Amino acid sequence: MKTRILGVAALLAVIAAALFGLYGVPADLNQGDAQRIMYPHVASAWLAYLSFGVTALAGIGWLIRRDLRFDAVAVASAEIGVLFTALAIWGGMMWARPVWGVFWQWEDPRLTTTALLLALYVGYLLLRRLSDDPARRATRAAVVGLVAAVDIPIVHFSVIWWRGLHQPPTFLSPDKILHPSAPLPFVLALVGMLGAFTLAWTWLLIRRYQLARAELAREDAVRGGLVRRASAAAARPGVAARPAAAARPGLPASDDGGTPQPKAPAEATQ
Repeated sequence: MKTRILGVAALLAVIAAALFGLYGVPADLNQGDAQRIMYPHVASAWLAYLSFGVTALAGIGWLIRRDLRFDAVAVASAEIGVLFTALAIWGGMMWARPVWGVFWQWEDPRLTTTALLLALYVGYLLLRRLSDDPARRATRAAVVGLVAAVDIPIVHFSVIWWRGLHQPPTFLSPDKILHPSAPLPFVLALVGMLGAFTLAWTWLLIRRYQLARAELAREDAVRGGLVRRASAAAARPGVAARPAAAARPGLPASDDGGTPQPKAPAEATQ
């Protein structure tokens, strides 16, 4: 019930933030209405960082504690992170077309490293499907999740380390967001979208974690059933019955189902 209430609250918050971003904030002087795409774009990028950070921390938890609940958190957060990374890339492309004149520019370090981040975590999810053993799967995924997390700070600081089309970071730069010259509606729209998307992320994480736990329970039940059937078959006395021999043409099968008996020769005619 609490999860359902959280989901409804998240949905209403996202709707309210979207409406405020569309109608409560004036159009940008230079970018026009295209600037409104920035609100969900920045929020999606923030949640991609958060998701993959949680995946890495949960992977560390599994490697230390060997508790599959950590692995359930890791896979839940990774799947949600892939979703929000794809949304961030899509929003960035929709923003770039009217502002930059192109949807994509491989020379831009932020775009390239973000695409790499998405590919790494899609690979993370594919890797998990290669093993049916929960412990082995969790260990492999934890290692890959930790390696892939190295790309998170590279994505964020790429606009500082290398020159590209992207502007310097807006999120995690309070001197820009909370600068006195920043219009208050802009700040409210950005912070409101961040809060609404984070609330939705929390609901998605809880629901996906519950599903991951149910999947683990089902796997345990299937393995337990197979073990019980194998044990029962091994403990059952007797051997399998020998299959009856196939009858050759002209040789009827014996009454007891054994080897066919030849016909008695016909009596000679006098």
